[in-house]
Amino acid sequence: MEKVSALRRAKTWEISESEDETDVENKPTTLLKWQEKEATIPSVTVSTDLTEEDANPDKTPPSPAAKNESRKTCALPPPPKPSAGPGTPSPTRKRRSKEEIELDRQKGQERKKARERAKAAKVQEKEEKKQEQQRRREAAQHLKTLRPENCLKCLTVCIDQALLQQEGSDILLGTLSSFEWKFLIEIQQLRYSITWTRQLPDDGDKIVEEEQVLLVIGWSDFLHLVPAVKMLDEVGDGTARNSYLSPLLEFLNQDVKKVVTILVTDSPLEYISSVSEDSFEETLASDLGMDQLEIEEVLVYLQLYKNVSLAFLDGWQGVTKQVVAVTKALSKRPYKLLTERSELPFCVDGSWASGTRVERDGSGLEQVWTLQLQQLNRVSPVVAATITAAYQSPRLLLQAYQKLESEEERKSLLAGLLIKTGGKERRIGPEISSRVYRCFTSQNPQLVLD
Repeated sequence: MEKVSALRRAKTWEISESEDETDVENKPTTLLKWQEKEATIPSVTVSTDLTEEDANPDKTPPSPAAKNESRKTCALPPPPKPSAGPGTPSPTRKRRSKEEIELDRQKGQERKKARERAKAAKVQEKEEKKQEQQRRREAAQHLKTLRPENCLKCLTVCIDQALLQQEGSDILLGTLSSFEWKFLIEIQQLRYSITWTRQLPDDGDKIVEEEQVLLVIGWSDFLHLVPAVKMLDEVGDGTARNSYLSPLLEFLNQDVKKVVTILVTDSPLEYISSVSEDSFEETLASDLGMDQLEIEEVLVYLQLYKNVSLAFLDGWQGVTKQVVAVTKALSKRPYKLLTERSELPFCVDGSWASGTRVERDGSGLEQVWTLQLQQLNRVSPVVAATITAAYQSPRLLLQAYQKLESEEERKSLLAGLLIKTGGKERRIGPEISSRVYRCFTSQNPQLVLD
């Protein structure tokens, strides 16, 4: 049997003339790999002698199992896995540094926080929307309760029980019942008076008293009341004594916000319906023993100093009309106050139709002082602002005038003040300074400034 050794590849490549030098330069790495593989392949012995089956073809061929067994003996072993050379990338994952891990962790936390913030913002937006809807419902309900037809249901007319002894008082009670208004008959703090109370549904059904008060007196009582008021105006509170005036003054002293209207009833009918106003005043002056000027002084004193007004009526029919009118006015007051407080959409925020608003702390007075100076002819806003910057109030300007000795010095006090407009400076001048001085110091109301 002849043994043939497996041929190995030459350790060098034969370079043909057709191959470029560049191809040669690119092949050493591949050549080294093939050399390492060839070195690991074992030698295989191949027999060239004929077996007995080959020499005698007439014999029975071998079984498939035998053939497979013979094939296994001649099969080449599988090539080994290539080793990781210096140019082959490592199959293992590159390990990250601590800085990279920390950075990834921070990014993850930031993404988590961003998701949480978005979720919280969405929840907050939903809650705010829910609260806004609730506020709108409450505002609509509050507005509904302020309407006059609903406020009438919250008002109660309180009538002093002493008034029921007067003839014709049933007219008032019948009218209130026909309107289905609530009324209460009880002893009032001011006798012979009619007051009103309001129930506040938004404040736990709290009961508050209205400021309006009607005092019903007769004609003879009124004739005694006017001289007592005249004496009160002349000598003071201590010496005036009257069955109606004294309780009225005590009532007003306890609550100065009360607005009292004295209703004079059972006056002679001819005074009201059949005579003119001049004739009525003459008859009234004759019955009181006072002239018309004295009567007017008494009425003005009651209205200005005591917040008391008078009305002459033709009996309980007039009293009933007055009560109905006041009740309707009180029912409209809450809604009217609400509409007056709301800002008009066409007005600028903070503006006021009458000029500059002055608060209780004095803010706004400087603007009023500036506007006052601008009322003078040829006094521009810049000139007025310059004067108010030097003298913050009229009193300070007057004090500065008083410190000067001569008239000429006073007239030229403001002439040297500098005005800055558009990057340029100029002085107020003697003309405007003299005009301002005459405006604030002159005693002549007919003086023409220009």
